[in-house]
Amino acid sequence: MKTSSVEPRIVPATKKDIPLIREFILELAEYERALPGEAPVTEQDIADTLFGNRPAAEVLIAYLGDKPAGFALFFQNYSTWLGKRGIYLEDLFVRPAARKHGVGFALLRALARLALDRDCGRVDWSVLNWNELAITFYNQIGAKPMDDWTTFRLSGDALAQVAGGKPAAG
Repeated sequence: MKTSSVEPRIVPATKKDIPLIREFILELAEYERALPGEAPVTEQDIADTLFGNRPAAEVLIAYLGDKPAGFALFFQNYSTWLGKRGIYLEDLFVRPAARKHGVGFALLRALARLALDRDCGRVDWSVLNWNELAITFYNQIGAKPMDDWTTFRLSGDALAQVAGGKPAAG
């Protein structure tokens, strides 16, 4: 898992990291084979949603030495069965040059520690079916795939239709 003598350093993101967070998001979108324009996130979007009055999520940033190496973006969820908060890991991304240096594991370890500190019952996330590198890594650390579940999403016109409103143009 780790081939470097430099230990990754994990820090919570602050407002000054907004441009870096956007860079990571765009690099992740490219890695996940998004089409141009599918990740229109702006620095203002990030400022408003992560550092505004009601932050929707949090970010941890990993560094190898002084170089930004990856990030984890996560938010609180809730388990009705456990009766406890949980953490949902929305994005975990490690830059290609930083892979195989323990960065992904360091981010997950920091997130697991945060979950325990906050008395969370679990950490959940999704992975693209084609991302064998990530799936292998997650299996190695003891994460269990939730094969009985299928992820669904409402967005765009379908979201507007279910909400009872008029579908958005475009």
